[in-house]
Amino acid sequence: MTPLRQRFIDDLRLKNFADSTIKVYVHAVEKFARFLGRSPDESAAEDVRVFLIHELDRGLSRSYCVIQQNALRHLYLDTLGRPDELQAVPRPNRERRLPVVLSREEVRRLFAVVENIKHKALFMMAYDTGLRLSEVLNLRVEDIDSQRMVIRIRQGKGKKDRYGRLSPGLLELLRKYWRDYRPETLLFPGACRHKRYDLATPGHILRKLCRKAGITKRVSMHTLRHSFATHLLEAGTNLRVIQRLLGHSNILTTCVYTHISIEELREAPSPMELLENPEADEEAA
Repeated sequence: MTPLRQRFIDDLRLKNFADSTIKVYVHAVEKFARFLGRSPDESAAEDVRVFLIHELDRGLSRSYCVIQQNALRHLYLDTLGRPDELQAVPRPNRERRLPVVLSREEVRRLFAVVENIKHKALFMMAYDTGLRLSEVLNLRVEDIDSQRMVIRIRQGKGKKDRYGRLSPGLLELLRKYWRDYRPETLLFPGACRHKRYDLATPGHILRKLCRKAGITKRVSMHTLRHSFATHLLEAGTNLRVIQRLLGHSNILTTCVYTHISIEELREAPSPMELLENPEADEEAA
């Protein structure tokens, strides 16, 4: 490992960045160095500009280019000590895409085909609480507080602790799972009882189950979180409550679900039906 790479990692650690974020940022700087053909400490703002244009020309998404630029900004700001050099490099606007959401009926079909109690408890935990996959996999047995009916989420996104809601149905399922598997420390350990699940494994299992349930949408574990928030909103839950449950620091992040919920859209009249039924149009007037 080069001294520059180690210093960059140390700088990110001192900023209390998550290990996953550090890994992504280090990979982004590696790509930049390969593109340059020399050490990044010999680069200039124009090199960064040319690199980002090259990445866009290759067809990479604007969102990924933003991640690469963020990584290089931290490199210049902290590790290279040249904080103002990238100010002139424009930042790509992020693409705004609505997330994939399962309908309530699709969620019912999904859980109807889950036979493994551990998988069922893990997926229900993600759907019924809206937790991120990393938050689910980090849960410990002691984090389930059945007296207060809450779940303690340790060091979620942004390195923050918070509490989530524990519903009676989820608690009953977790008790059945515990009687069968007897987890000791981690609530959902991997093959080894004292090691975490591989992050990719639950997603692979979920996609197989979705195919079995006849669900053709492109799903991931995060789809369960999106479905949780959308279904709560459609049921009339206050947006502030959903924000707290999701662990969003900014309610604008939560507002994306107002564009997904279809209940209010269904209430809007169809112009086609109004044309076919002029009496209804007159009554509305």
